[in-house]
Amino acid sequence: MALGRKTMNSKTTRFLISILFLWLWIILHALFISAEKQPSPREMNMMTWKQFQECVPGQIETVLLPVGSLEPHGVIPNGTDNLAPQVMSQQIAQAVNALIAPTLNYGVTPRMKAYAGAVSVNPESYQPFVEDILIGLAEQGFKNIIVLNGHGGNTKFLHQAVLKVSSRCKVRILVVNWWSLASDETQEVFGESGGHAGNNETAYIQAVFPEHIHPEQYHDDMATVNARGDSWYAVPVPSSIGLYEKGQGCPTFDKKQAQEYFQKVNHKVASFIKEMINKWDMADLYR
Repeated sequence: MALGRKTMNSKTTRFLISILFLWLWIILHALFISAEKQPSPREMNMMTWKQFQECVPGQIETVLLPVGSLEPHGVIPNGTDNLAPQVMSQQIAQAVNALIAPTLNYGVTPRMKAYAGAVSVNPESYQPFVEDILIGLAEQGFKNIIVLNGHGGNTKFLHQAVLKVSSRCKVRILVVNWWSLASDETQEVFGESGGHAGNNETAYIQAVFPEHIHPEQYHDDMATVNARGDSWYAVPVPSSIGLYEKGQGCPTFDKKQAQEYFQKVNHKVASFIKEMINKWDMADLYR
């Protein structure tokens, strides 16, 4: 009788284990199917044309276009204006349900092209090129094009390009200068204003590329306070670090501040993009 109970218990255990493995298989299969329906990866560079076709515009209507420049930034990488919006796009793409277009790595920076490693594009070449990219993205089915700009010298020409393309293609386009949008976050984290290659840009890049930050090369004389209004204008700019306010904005190289700032900026930009898209939708613009 005892032997019979043991045999029954053994069969019951095997049955329960079989059921458990069946449920695990069902769950994993469901997760696999769900993952297949998601754009993976979100970078357009890494997608096949079939992957793209399956998710745009049916599942995804938004694309992030990082743009920047190649120019000096004190003791952080020359490509900071490219790296910041590129990393930002990767950080927020899922939150805003967007794909990421390849980064436009060159911009308009004539006042800094005298520095080693800097490359400037003429506005007459830059703006039409940007327009063609925006038109191409609109023709591919995106309803919302978010230009994440990392370089102030591009701003005027991006605005002009956006005005033309939005009307022509009936597409919604937003240009975000992240450092300006996140000025409140700069004050929250550092207690002062930022600058070109200042505390804000340095912190954002330090959070992801700490090995490419060189505080040992830094000294305060490397920074110049930006001109107020039209008080002065110099070509080339006298310093590769430009501060917004006197006595404020110098790099801190603080790891804790860098991580805090990185998170706050990404959250601010993602929230702003979602807010703008929601308002476009509410107004039923270019649907």
